[in-house]
Amino acid sequence: MSENNKIKEFFKLGDFGNYFVRVFQKPDPNQKSNFNLRMMHGINKISIVVFLLAVILWIVKRFI
Repeated sequence: MSENNKIKEFFKLGDFGNYFVRVFQKPDPNQKSNFNLRMMHGINKISIVVFLLAVILWIVKRFI
């Protein structure tokens, strides 16, 4: 495996990271926009971020 491929593999986001990156992509103009679906994804992203912050804070309080 070349050095370039190792670096790409190290920074690969996976499914979890791609969920957040999709926000910056332009939506398909041929697909009808659904307000409820966009709000659901927004709430999901907020809840994931809050959960990760809580886990990080819990770990910091536990070990420091």
